[in-house]
This record gives sequence, structure tokens and C-alpha cells, in this order.
Amino acid sequence: MGTRCGEVDPAIIPFIMDREDMTGRQVYQYLNNKAGVLGISGLSSDFRDLERAAEDGDERAQLAMDIFSYRVKKYIGSYAVAMGGIDAIIFTAGLGENSDAIRESICSDLEFLGARLDREKNRLRGGIREIGTDGDSLKLLVIPTNEELVIAEETARLCPHMV
Repeated sequence: MGTRCGEVDPAIIPFIMDREDMTGRQVYQYLNNKAGVLGISGLSSDFRDLERAAEDGDERAQLAMDIFSYRVKKYIGSYAVAMGGIDAIIFTAGLGENSDAIRESICSDLEFLGARLDREKNRLRGGIREIGTDGDSLKLLVIPTNEELVIAEETARLCPHMV
């Protein structure tokens, strides 16, 4: 996550409170606003900044991106087991649509699931596209999102008298 801690052992909360002399509210604020890739990198929660910094040799920025990719891979693996297999991995929203480096990092080591990234296709930008190698049973897709449109459609559905 950009600024949030994600999954943590609950014992970390009293540990941080004692070690840093923080109140519960301060720990809450810290874990929601100063953790995640921002906390790891010490730089930014914006992956564009992290990618640039990592390219320039910033080890903490690279570590933040590596940990993020590792966590996404863990979720993919967990869901693949829970669902008894998967047909596709879909990258969407800002990061999924725009970062070929993150997509490549996430797909690495998932070949055993059938995720074989085509690096040339992965570098292309714009529109709905398949980024896996031809003929694979597991599809790797990039699908742009339009969050504002979905919110507007759901609002119109839930509040038809307001439209």
C-alpha cells in the first residue's frame, strides 16, 4: 500500500507505543499515513517517484518496490489455491496500467502458474491488451479502469431520483 501498513502482527501496536512513546491514536495515524511503500522507501508513496529513484540506485526505493511485488505475488498464490486455479491475472488502475516494471516484477517467478510475460507486449501502452506469451492458458491482461464512470453509474443506480 502507498502509506498504509497492510497486514501486521497485532503485537506491533503496543511495541510501537512503548518504544516510540506514542498514543494509540498516534500509532493509528502512523500505520495509516506513514507506513507502506512510503515508510519503506522514506521517499514517496508514488510509484513513479520510486521507479525513478530505484533507476538512480536508491536501494530503499528498490526495496519498497520489491516488497510490494512480493506481497502481490503472495496474494495471487493464495487466491490461486483458494479458487483451485486461475484463468487470468489482470493489471488495472494507475499502477497496473502504467508500470511495466511492476508488472514484470510481479509476474517473475509465477511461471509455474503459467504466467509467461512477453516483455515487448508488456512495454506497450494504452487500451486493453494481453501481455502474456501467445497460446498460454493463463492470460496476463492490462485493462484500463474508469473509476469515475463506475462511481457515477452506481450512484445513478442507487439514487435514480437524483439523476
